[in-house]
Amino acid sequence: MPKKENDEPLQEQQELRCSRRKFLASTAALTLGTSLSAVASEPESDSVFTRPPIPDTDERQPLAVVCTVYRPMSHAYHIAGRFLYGYAQRGKQHVPRQFIRSIYVDQVPDNDLSREIGKKFNIKITRNVRDALTEEGKLAVAGVLLIGEHGNYPRNDKGQILYPRYELMEQIVAVFRQTGKSVPVFNDKHLSYSWTKAKKMYEWSREPGFPFMAGSSLPVTWRKPELELPLQAKVEDVLVAAYGPVEVYGFHALEALQVMAERRHGGETGVKAVTCLTGAAVWQAADEGKWSWQLLEAALSRSETLNPGDIRRNVKTPLAGQSKTPVVAFLIEYLDGLRGTVLLLNGHIQDFCFAAKIQGEAKPVSCLFYLPSPPGARYFDCLVANIEKLFQQQKAPYPVERTLLTSGMLDFLMESRHKRGARIETPELQVHYSPPADSGFCRGSTQVGC
Repeated sequence: MPKKENDEPLQEQQELRCSRRKFLASTAALTLGTSLSAVASEPESDSVFTRPPIPDTDERQPLAVVCTVYRPMSHAYHIAGRFLYGYAQRGKQHVPRQFIRSIYVDQVPDNDLSREIGKKFNIKITRNVRDALTEEGKLAVAGVLLIGEHGNYPRNDKGQILYPRYELMEQIVAVFRQTGKSVPVFNDKHLSYSWTKAKKMYEWSREPGFPFMAGSSLPVTWRKPELELPLQAKVEDVLVAAYGPVEVYGFHALEALQVMAERRHGGETGVKAVTCLTGAAVWQAADEGKWSWQLLEAALSRSETLNPGDIRRNVKTPLAGQSKTPVVAFLIEYLDGLRGTVLLLNGHIQDFCFAAKIQGEAKPVSCLFYLPSPPGARYFDCLVANIEKLFQQQKAPYPVERTLLTSGMLDFLMESRHKRGARIETPELQVHYSPPADSGFCRGSTQVGC
């Protein structure tokens, strides 16, 4: 999820990939390593923030991790790590009812952690996806964490990173078919860079009928204030002000937009067309009334990182360490007439802020999506708490259709950008669903936990 250390793709170009043969040779003994019960000198309690005890696996359900890379600060590190160590809630160590039984990694950079984790936690490090999910030909896990984020992968001509989420999901589904059984699957971030592949992944989940959950941590992180639009709200216009690279953070912004937009009167019915503008065209569109200056003002009033001065000047000079992406606008035309806008404002803010115009209300409503910084990146607490619900309840706590829709929007927006701001009609995106009464975001203090 967002923050420089977690999502910045430029880091991946510096990772060197070692051979799988060398990696597997060095990890062959790990699956027979020290059992958890033999780990010595770990604190028993009262050390949640310094030396949390390694949780026992007794009476906990086994999970498989299928990931692109497991290195420090990667999404696999943050998500799977919370199932390994637990995480703090209300000043105590919260231990999920699931534990990591096996890990498959697609790439192994020099700073790979899977070998170390395998030895410390007696985790099976496998040669392929099938072996991560099975034992003696039978399904041996109660759930799958598909974390296809980070790693050294190419980009296509639209600038999309070609993460193999589709290909990894295809192998997971193949195991379900072969064994005649299936378990819940969580897919981190968008389903695929390709709408066609994303839709196929969604259809696979319906074919054997397994619970499927996906998406960003933005919809479930803390909000300041704790804004939850009422169901059936008469929403006329929604906007998210954000920052970061177009595809990587643009997805997070779309998920923040959609978790609010879906609560409108009539529920979600889909998207008619999208447009991606850059540079001067963004401001021209605002002056022409294609997006709202008033909503941007309301959203920025919640920012905790707002840079003083004129926004048009600030976005021309991104701060050190920020993405060099120039100002970007996503313009989204929903089928029912709702208007949606995402603005990436590198140099002006470094957070995610939302605003909406509600029919009959004089002033917009607004909030900040609060993202505690790395190294802890505690917004992953919020995401993992919801992933736990998926495995415990055998049902996704919020609709995967939300992420199906945002995956499609992002793909067509990247196409619009590639075509220099062309408006792209999207008859494919007639995605219908109803949101849950409670969107599942964390409430209260970050010290208390989700």
